Amino acid sequence: MKMFLISDNIDTQIGMRLAGVEGVVVHEREEFINALHEAVESKDIGIVLITFRLSQLAPEVVSEVKLSHSLPLVVEIPDRHGMGKSDDFITKYVREAIGLKI
Repeated sequence: MKMFLISDNIDTQIGMRLAGVEGVVVHEREEFINALHEAVESKDIGIVLITFRLSQLAPEVVSEVKLSHSLPLVVEIPDRHGMGKSDDFITKYVREAIGLKI
């Protein structure tokens, strides 16, 4: 099985191609949804990497794919601009998930 990238910028795609990961660059919501569904339907893709900004275009679709398919694994990755989240987002996530303040 291989990895596949769905990115919103060419720089991320070029970097991943240097690592041997094929992918596409899309900018619009419908393009993203179509690319994601094509990747999910492909039998030879085991991991789909999605840049964080793209995942924010259709978070409900990303969540639905993550919950309803065991393969491929869908992973949101930062692009060259970062995640766009605060520095303590992991701490907040843990606190919300298990109610433990760290």
